[in-house]
Amino acid sequence: MKTGLLTLWRALRPPFLLLSVVVVLLATALAVWEGHPFNGLHFTLALLGALAAHGAVNLLNEYEDWRSGLDSLTKRTPFSGGSGALQQHPEYAGLVQAAAFFLLGVVFAIGVYFYLYVGMGIVPIGLVGLGLVVLYTSTLTRHPWLCLIAAGLAFGPLMVLGTYYVLTGQISQRAVVVSLIPFFLVNNLLLLNQIPDMAADRQVGRRTFPIVMGLPLTLQVFDFFLLGAYGVLVLLVASAMLPTLALLGLMTLIFALPMLLALRWVRAGRTSVLPRALALNVVINLLTPLLIAVALWWAA
Repeated sequence: MKTGLLTLWRALRPPFLLLSVVVVLLATALAVWEGHPFNGLHFTLALLGALAAHGAVNLLNEYEDWRSGLDSLTKRTPFSGGSGALQQHPEYAGLVQAAAFFLLGVVFAIGVYFYLYVGMGIVPIGLVGLGLVVLYTSTLTRHPWLCLIAAGLAFGPLMVLGTYYVLTGQISQRAVVVSLIPFFLVNNLLLLNQIPDMAADRQVGRRTFPIVMGLPLTLQVFDFFLLGAYGVLVLLVASAMLPTLALLGLMTLIFALPMLLALRWVRAGRTSVLPRALALNVVINLLTPLLIAVALWWAA
């Protein structure tokens, strides 16, 4: 039993769940800065729902990677290629799959609560989110353009607007624009992580963006998304939709610049520097929304 729980814990990939935490904090900080009263219960349930959805997609991804044989083909990095937990203990595949569906049940139950006590607006957000969780690994990874934006859609508009809605009872234009920041960043997170997996993914029939479009175009899109994330932040402040203090999020440029330099070497064929770029990309994804959230809380 202890081995089974450890396998489940590894397949859950807890360090990656931090992304859900910072995105929920961003949406919450925005609501508080706008003057909406803080609802501790709704915040807790929104955070639990986000973590459960993220955990479910991680577990389903681990299960599908094991079932398809991808686990045995992938060269792992600390940021891509899965945990390998089921490759070592395949006898717990059923446990991992069951845990994923349990977490989806948690997400559904929380969604029902918000439907009853906040309003109908959570329903389309929740249904699209559940669809992305269930279909991402098995279906969306075979469609390059959907695969390109699915993760960003989940952690950007869906998670930000879902959290904002259950805290405020509405969706504002400002919240929609703010949600584009994690949309662009998380698209890049998955996009870059797919590069080391290209050969293995191709063998199991996946058609991710890097596989179909090639490395040069992939890195151009990466640059565009990165510019989009920082550009949206600057435009929000310039148009007075966010306080000047929110420019604190630009501090992550100190990580973005060496990351872009490393990717220039990757373009030139020096793939040995790719893990450095992957690590910096993770830092940017976590710190940028967190710094903006801190700024909004401070300015509230």
